[in-house]
Amino acid sequence: MSLDRQHSFWGSLSPLGGLTGVGLLIMASARLSWAITVAGGLFWVYGLTSFAFAFLSSPVCKKFFPECGRTIIYTCLAAFFGTLYLMMFWLLCPLASLETFMLLLLVPLFCADSGVIDEQVAAAAANPNHDVFEFVSDAVSQAASLAGLLIAFSIIREPLSFCSLSFPGTYQGMVTIMYFKSGAFFPMGIFATSAGALLLLGYFICLYQYCRGKIFPRGV
Repeated sequence: MSLDRQHSFWGSLSPLGGLTGVGLLIMASARLSWAITVAGGLFWVYGLTSFAFAFLSSPVCKKFFPECGRTIIYTCLAAFFGTLYLMMFWLLCPLASLETFMLLLLVPLFCADSGVIDEQVAAAAANPNHDVFEFVSDAVSQAASLAGLLIAFSIIREPLSFCSLSFPGTYQGMVTIMYFKSGAFFPMGIFATSAGALLLLGYFICLYQYCRGKIFPRGV
Protein backbone atom coordinates (compact mmCIF):
# COMPACT_ATOMS: atom_id res chain seq x y z
CA MET A 1 0.00 0.00 0.00
CA SER A 2 1.47 3.28 -1.06
CA LEU A 3 1.87 6.17 1.32
CA ASP A 4 -0.28 8.33 -0.94
CA ARG A 5 -3.32 6.13 -0.29
CA GLN A 6 -3.57 5.12 3.35
CA HIS A 7 -0.67 4.47 5.66
CA SER A 8 -1.39 2.05 8.48
CA PHE A 9 0.07 4.43 11.08
CA TRP A 10 0.30 7.93 9.60
CA GLY A 11 -2.74 7.84 7.30
CA SER A 12 -6.13 9.41 7.89
CA LEU A 13 -7.68 6.00 8.62
CA SER A 14 -5.03 5.01 11.16
CA PRO A 15 -6.01 4.50 14.84
CA LEU A 16 -4.69 7.93 15.85
CA GLY A 17 -4.90 9.75 12.52
CA GLY A 18 -8.60 9.11 12.01
CA LEU A 19 -9.34 8.18 15.64
CA THR A 20 -10.72 4.86 14.40
CA GLY A 21 -9.24 2.90 17.28
CA VAL A 22 -9.79 5.33 20.16
CA GLY A 23 -12.66 3.37 21.69
CA LEU A 24 -10.66 0.17 21.86
CA LEU A 25 -7.57 2.04 23.09
CA ILE A 26 -9.51 3.50 26.01
CA MET A 27 -11.34 0.32 27.03
CA ALA A 28 -8.61 -2.29 26.54
CA SER A 29 -5.56 -0.35 27.77
CA ALA A 30 -6.48 -0.33 31.46
CA ARG A 31 -4.53 -3.57 31.91
CA LEU A 32 -1.61 -4.92 29.91
CA SER A 33 -3.15 -8.40 30.08
CA TRP A 34 -6.30 -7.09 28.39
CA ALA A 35 -4.23 -5.31 25.76
CA ILE A 36 -2.26 -8.48 24.92
CA THR A 37 -5.46 -10.52 24.64
CA VAL A 38 -7.15 -7.98 22.37
CA ALA A 39 -3.96 -7.54 20.31
CA GLY A 40 -3.96 -11.27 19.59
CA GLY A 41 -7.60 -11.01 18.56
CA LEU A 42 -6.80 -8.13 16.20
CA PHE A 43 -4.12 -10.12 14.37
CA TRP A 44 -6.34 -13.20 14.24
CA VAL A 45 -9.50 -11.48 13.00
CA TYR A 46 -7.89 -9.01 10.57
CA GLY A 47 -5.54 -11.59 9.06
CA LEU A 48 -7.93 -14.52 8.66
CA THR A 49 -10.87 -12.37 7.56
CA SER A 50 -8.79 -10.71 4.87
CA PHE A 51 -7.37 -14.04 3.69
CA ALA A 52 -10.79 -15.73 3.59
CA PHE A 53 -12.38 -12.84 1.70
CA ALA A 54 -9.50 -12.65 -0.78
CA PHE A 55 -9.78 -16.39 -1.42
CA LEU A 56 -13.56 -16.31 -1.84
CA SER A 57 -13.37 -13.38 -4.29
CA SER A 58 -10.72 -15.15 -6.41
CA PRO A 59 -11.56 -16.83 -9.74
CA VAL A 60 -11.52 -20.24 -8.02
CA CYS A 61 -14.68 -19.37 -6.06
CA LYS A 62 -16.26 -17.14 -8.69
CA LYS A 63 -19.08 -19.58 -9.44
CA PHE A 64 -20.70 -19.48 -6.00
CA PHE A 65 -19.39 -16.23 -4.45
CA PRO A 66 -21.98 -13.45 -5.04
CA GLU A 67 -21.10 -10.13 -6.61
CA CYS A 68 -23.51 -8.13 -4.43
CA GLY A 69 -23.47 -7.90 -0.66
CA ARG A 70 -19.77 -8.54 -0.25
CA THR A 71 -19.51 -5.97 2.53
CA ILE A 72 -22.03 -7.97 4.55
CA ILE A 73 -20.13 -11.18 3.85
CA TYR A 74 -16.89 -9.53 5.02
CA THR A 75 -18.60 -8.52 8.26
CA CYS A 76 -19.93 -12.04 8.78
CA LEU A 77 -16.46 -13.49 8.22
CA ALA A 78 -15.01 -11.08 10.78
CA ALA A 79 -17.71 -12.05 13.29
CA PHE A 80 -17.05 -15.76 12.68
CA PHE A 81 -13.30 -15.53 13.22
CA GLY A 82 -13.81 -13.25 16.23
CA THR A 83 -16.14 -15.82 17.80
CA LEU A 84 -13.66 -18.60 17.02
CA TYR A 85 -10.85 -16.68 18.76
CA LEU A 86 -13.06 -16.06 21.79
CA MET A 87 -13.98 -19.75 22.00
CA MET A 88 -10.34 -20.88 21.83
CA PHE A 89 -9.30 -18.33 24.43
CA TRP A 90 -12.19 -19.45 26.63
CA LEU A 91 -10.86 -23.02 26.54
CA LEU A 92 -7.34 -21.86 27.47
CA CYS A 93 -8.22 -19.34 30.19
CA PRO A 94 -11.92 -18.96 31.09
CA LEU A 95 -11.55 -16.12 33.61
CA ALA A 96 -9.31 -14.07 31.33
CA SER A 97 -11.82 -14.48 28.52
CA LEU A 98 -14.61 -13.29 30.83
CA GLU A 99 -12.62 -10.14 31.66
CA THR A 100 -12.16 -9.32 27.98
CA PHE A 101 -15.44 -10.75 26.68
CA MET A 102 -16.95 -7.43 25.57
CA LEU A 103 -13.64 -6.17 24.19
CA LEU A 104 -13.17 -9.27 22.03
CA LEU A 105 -16.71 -8.90 20.71
CA LEU A 106 -15.82 -5.41 19.52
CA VAL A 107 -12.79 -6.55 17.51
CA PRO A 108 -14.83 -7.85 14.50
CA LEU A 109 -16.73 -4.55 14.43
CA PHE A 110 -13.48 -2.60 14.24
CA CYS A 111 -12.31 -4.93 11.48
CA ALA A 112 -15.53 -4.50 9.50
CA ASP A 113 -15.40 -0.72 9.94
CA SER A 114 -11.78 -0.40 8.85
CA GLY A 115 -10.80 0.90 5.43
CA VAL A 116 -9.45 -2.53 4.46
CA ILE A 117 -12.87 -3.85 3.51
CA ASP A 118 -13.63 -1.03 1.04
CA GLU A 119 -10.26 -1.41 -0.67
CA GLN A 120 -10.59 -5.18 -0.89
CA VAL A 121 -14.11 -5.08 -2.33
CA ALA A 122 -13.14 -2.44 -4.90
CA ALA A 123 -9.89 -4.18 -5.86
CA ALA A 124 -11.55 -7.58 -6.15
CA ALA A 125 -14.20 -6.16 -8.46
CA ALA A 126 -11.63 -4.36 -10.61
CA ASN A 127 -9.06 -7.15 -10.81
CA PRO A 128 -10.20 -10.78 -10.45
CA ASN A 129 -6.56 -11.94 -10.45
CA HIS A 130 -5.71 -9.88 -7.36
CA ASP A 131 -2.78 -10.53 -5.08
CA VAL A 132 -3.96 -12.31 -1.93
CA PHE A 133 -0.72 -11.58 -0.12
CA GLU A 134 -1.13 -7.83 -0.66
CA PHE A 135 -4.64 -7.89 0.81
CA VAL A 136 -3.55 -9.86 3.85
CA SER A 137 -0.45 -7.72 4.44
CA ASP A 138 -2.54 -4.52 4.30
CA ALA A 139 -4.98 -5.90 6.87
CA VAL A 140 -2.24 -7.22 9.15
CA SER A 141 -0.39 -3.89 9.01
CA GLN A 142 -3.52 -2.11 10.26
CA ALA A 143 -3.95 -4.70 12.99
CA ALA A 144 -0.28 -4.35 13.96
CA SER A 145 -0.60 -0.57 14.16
CA LEU A 146 -3.61 -0.72 16.49
CA ALA A 147 -2.19 -3.63 18.53
CA GLY A 148 1.16 -1.89 18.99
CA LEU A 149 -0.50 1.33 20.13
CA LEU A 150 -2.76 -0.62 22.46
CA ILE A 151 0.11 -2.45 24.18
CA ALA A 152 2.29 0.66 24.39
CA PHE A 153 -0.54 2.71 25.86
CA SER A 154 -1.37 0.01 28.43
CA ILE A 155 2.30 -0.23 29.51
CA ILE A 156 2.12 3.48 30.37
CA ARG A 157 -1.42 3.55 31.75
CA GLU A 158 -1.47 0.48 34.03
CA PRO A 159 1.52 1.49 36.21
CA LEU A 160 0.07 4.98 36.60
CA SER A 161 -3.29 3.51 37.61
CA PHE A 162 -2.56 0.30 39.53
CA CYS A 163 1.20 0.32 40.20
CA SER A 164 1.57 -2.97 38.32
CA LEU A 165 1.93 -4.75 35.00
CA SER A 166 -0.02 -7.92 34.25
CA PHE A 167 -0.10 -10.79 31.76
CA PRO A 168 -3.12 -12.95 30.86
CA GLY A 169 -3.19 -16.39 32.45
CA THR A 170 -3.54 -18.41 35.67
CA TYR A 171 -6.79 -19.33 37.39
CA GLN A 172 -7.26 -15.68 38.43
CA GLY A 173 -7.43 -14.45 34.84
CA MET A 174 -4.19 -12.47 34.97
CA VAL A 175 -0.79 -12.69 36.62
CA THR A 176 1.11 -9.67 37.95
CA ILE A 177 4.63 -9.61 36.50
CA MET A 178 5.71 -6.27 38.02
CA TYR A 179 4.61 -4.32 41.04
CA PHE A 180 5.71 -0.79 41.78
CA LYS A 181 5.74 0.83 45.20
CA SER A 182 3.26 3.62 45.78
CA GLY A 183 4.78 7.05 46.12
CA ALA A 184 4.57 10.59 44.90
CA PHE A 185 4.50 9.42 41.27
CA PHE A 186 2.69 6.06 41.52
CA PRO A 187 -0.21 5.74 41.27
CA MET A 188 -2.35 8.46 39.78
CA GLY A 189 -5.64 6.59 39.99
CA ILE A 190 -7.43 9.00 37.68
CA PHE A 191 -5.95 7.17 34.71
CA ALA A 192 -7.80 4.00 35.69
CA THR A 193 -11.08 5.59 34.58
CA SER A 194 -12.17 6.35 31.03
CA ALA A 195 -11.96 10.09 31.73
CA GLY A 196 -8.33 9.75 32.80
CA ALA A 197 -7.59 7.58 29.77
CA LEU A 198 -9.02 10.29 27.53
CA LEU A 199 -6.74 12.88 29.14
CA LEU A 200 -3.69 10.69 28.64
CA LEU A 201 -4.72 9.75 25.11
CA GLY A 202 -5.32 13.39 24.24
CA TYR A 203 -1.71 14.17 25.07
CA PHE A 204 -0.45 11.38 22.81
CA ILE A 205 -2.78 12.41 19.98
CA CYS A 206 -1.43 15.96 20.13
CA LEU A 207 2.12 14.59 20.06
CA TYR A 208 1.16 12.33 17.15
CA GLN A 209 -0.36 15.16 15.15
CA TYR A 210 2.70 17.33 15.76
CA CYS A 211 5.09 14.58 14.58
CA ARG A 212 2.85 13.83 11.62
CA GLY A 213 2.92 17.46 10.55
CA LYS A 214 6.70 17.57 10.79
CA ILE A 215 7.32 14.28 8.94
CA PHE A 216 4.60 14.68 6.30
CA PRO A 217 3.94 18.43 5.83
CA ARG A 218 1.62 17.78 2.89
CA GLY A 219 -0.31 15.02 4.66
CA VAL A 220 -0.75 11.38 3.78
